Amino acid sequence: MIFDLNSFIQQSARVLNVTHKPKQEEFKKMALVTALGIAIVGIIGFTISTIFALLR
Repeated sequence: MIFDLNSFIQQSARVLNVTHKPKQEEFKKMALVTALGIAIVGIIGFTISTIFALLR
């Protein structure tokens, strides 16, 4: 498969033209959702770890 550099540059420029810097409210929502996701995964991991420790 030959890598077409010119096509890649055109596609990258198109993506960069569409993207925008998030507004403060949008950023806060994304940060909150991310933090909640991390907390949920941590709680699940802690729960599983505690269950296995108690079963020992």
